[in-house]
Amino acid sequence: MTLKLGVPSKGRLMEKTFQWFARRGVTLSRAGSEREYAGQVEGIDGLALVLLSAGEIPRELAAGRIHLGVTGTDLVHEKLPRWEQQVEEIAPLGFGQADLIVAVPACWSDVDTLDDLDAAAAAFRARHGHRLRIATKYHRLVRDYMTAHGVADYTLVDSQGATEGTVANETAEAIADITSTGETLRANHLKVLSDGPVLRSQATLWRSRVAPCEGSDRGVLRALLDRIG
Repeated sequence: MTLKLGVPSKGRLMEKTFQWFARRGVTLSRAGSEREYAGQVEGIDGLALVLLSAGEIPRELAAGRIHLGVTGTDLVHEKLPRWEQQVEEIAPLGFGQADLIVAVPACWSDVDTLDDLDAAAAAFRARHGHRLRIATKYHRLVRDYMTAHGVADYTLVDSQGATEGTVANETAEAIADITSTGETLRANHLKVLSDGPVLRSQATLWRSRVAPCEGSDRGVLRALLDRIG
């Protein structure tokens, strides 16, 4: 067996993950062209690098097909119900920080909190005969957050594109999305509710609780965890 580490396959997340491991004496690199999804590892014997999309890594960890993986907190919490039973957080990596927030049109001067949104949603349904729409990619997280704060009379609509544009395009009245600076929200005339984020996310190293790890793999895992502190 070989211990498998899943890492995002492109972009800044891949580059910063490679840098994070390199500072700890483990060199990760892509094997061949950018179209190939195999990788190489130097510094730890018995560790294999698997390049995946960040969104695939939670599923592969939960299925036990990889032992370790780097992906965002938001993706693990959204894609894995009862995630604590399937994966263990090993280390936050200190980059890829973003907040999952709820935002409404900036012109809604009387809506600044979730309580305000709940009242606005009830008034919206009474006036229009259908529920206020919140566009998001994060259905599980947002639904649980709204339930915990007693917000009703809304419906979640799926957004796979530019979520911030759904209000201007009149396909939603509000959004719940990941933001790091808030610039795109402001450019689309949206404001963040003041209750705080649904979730604070960053790139994190996770360990699968279900991937088989016996014999020599245990030694490789211990050596890696010792190396990264």
